[in-house]
Amino acid sequence: MDTVFSISLPRQAYTVSVVRDVLGTLLHRAGLCRSCADDVLLAVSEASANAIDHGGPARDYVVEAELGGRWCELRISHTGRAPDPEAVAERFTTDSMPLPGLDSESGRGILLMRFLMDEVAFEGEPRTTVLLRKRVALCDEASEASAAGRVPEARFALL
Repeated sequence: MDTVFSISLPRQAYTVSVVRDVLGTLLHRAGLCRSCADDVLLAVSEASANAIDHGGPARDYVVEAELGGRWCELRISHTGRAPDPEAVAERFTTDSMPLPGLDSESGRGILLMRFLMDEVAFEGEPRTTVLLRKRVALCDEASEASAAGRVPEARFALL
């Protein structure tokens, strides 16, 4: 299951769906179950949207993925201006992160990433990067199929 993926895209809103399509196909072909792939895709979508919204004046952003061994690791980065590293690091590591107001249009992305992934980190210079990591394990569906006497389809879950 060792796979490396990298794509550089313009900082345009439509590219979030491009990342989801290409990465989703990769995750499916690597044998990840649908619900686990959906978690990864949502976290990457949030990080990509942040790179698009806050990555100026950079013209593009990069999404990289490594699947292999026991981890799935993703990096979403850009060379645009970096936010205040202390404030962002606090949002990525604080256990009691305040929720945005009900009428707020933003502010939930980091919370979603932290909920969906095992590890979420922020790196500043020279590239502003969000690092997302998930552990890989066999899907429960494969175990249930085997117990029922059916041949299980090779699927993996990110736990």
